[in-house]
Amino acid sequence: MSCLRLLLRRRRRHRRRRLRSPAENTPPEDVELLGPLEDDDLLGEILLRLPPQPSSLPRAALVCKRWRSLASDPGFVRRFRRHHRRNPPLLGFFVREGDFVPTLEAPNQVPPGRLSLQRGQGDRFLSLGCRHGLVLIFDIKPNQMLVCDPITGDQHRLAIPPGIATHAEKTTINGAVLRAGGDAHFQVILAVNGNDDKQHERVLACVYSSETGLWGDLISTRLPSEVPRSGCPTLVSTVRPAVLVGNSLYWLLAGNYIGIIEFNLEEQSLAVIQAPVHMLQKSYFLIMRAEDGGLGLLYPTDSSIQLWKRKIDCDGVASWTLERTIELDKLLSLKPRQVDSVSILGYAEENNVIYLCACAIVFMVHLESLQFKKLYETCFSCHYHPFECVYTTGIGGGHDAADLLHHS
Repeated sequence: MSCLRLLLRRRRRHRRRRLRSPAENTPPEDVELLGPLEDDDLLGEILLRLPPQPSSLPRAALVCKRWRSLASDPGFVRRFRRHHRRNPPLLGFFVREGDFVPTLEAPNQVPPGRLSLQRGQGDRFLSLGCRHGLVLIFDIKPNQMLVCDPITGDQHRLAIPPGIATHAEKTTINGAVLRAGGDAHFQVILAVNGNDDKQHERVLACVYSSETGLWGDLISTRLPSEVPRSGCPTLVSTVRPAVLVGNSLYWLLAGNYIGIIEFNLEEQSLAVIQAPVHMLQKSYFLIMRAEDGGLGLLYPTDSSIQLWKRKIDCDGVASWTLERTIELDKLLSLKPRQVDSVSILGYAEENNVIYLCACAIVFMVHLESLQFKKLYETCFSCHYHPFECVYTTGIGGGHDAADLLHHS
């Protein structure tokens, strides 16, 4: 108890030094009556813990000039984004061509077109995925990778390293982007099938670091030769983006060999993981984070979605176990003909949310709480790349802040 009193006395002395007018002229005996919001440090800690929704800081900035000054301070904004990095809101999604579709409701809906990527003359964009507020784009015509920060507008063009580019001319190329070392630097990991020898197919990967500005050495692993194969070439599928689970990235392998490729970020190594045998015939499953950690799979059946998890026993033997089944027909009140047309459009790894389409209706479903929302109707469905990020643009005023707060 004595330690608590000592801490409070120190806080009061510090508060007296930091108080602003008219509090700076307040007699010492009345300082203790002032609230904690008069202390800049305490106010900053309170604002830091506001929900990471796009309207949180703009609303706080409307209180007074002092709050606006603090909420728009670049140093505080960086702290706010770092503080909520592990629980960013799901702002919406990018379609494959780089256009952004917001899915939050007012007042948190990002202004339409604000985050869509600007294409130059001759650009042909193919989105490969989003993570940590960045979007990775394969610009097909100039054969370059483009790392975009849609919030700041920053773009970085990267030439594809020769060891990857040689094989990318013959097959599909996939990749992933992530922040490394806080917000200052990023990494790009590219993956492609090196299918020069069909009897001994390999998967290749290469890592770019913005800190060094260089691509690393080529990393490779062979595909298993004892499994049944078709006549189609193996592809690192671009239908689904990579999923980050722990310290590893995972992509789907399709075609001649159906499975999963793992890239360990710490060890800079590749490994091939076999999918459950019963999923190979349908060859339609999605990689996800298991609900209590680890690698998981999302497997659609006739009227439900199964959630599988990969477990490793004490002897190091891996196996797949069914963790849970979500009955879509009951959850979404779908009719039989609607259930038959269900397709999963995208998976948001931080929010544990999927986008799915049933009979031309797009839903957003939280896999843990099973809360869902009907988004819109569409005659055209494509694959979505969810964008999860703390949006802090327009705090000090301007069109973005006005648009966000127009309906609040």
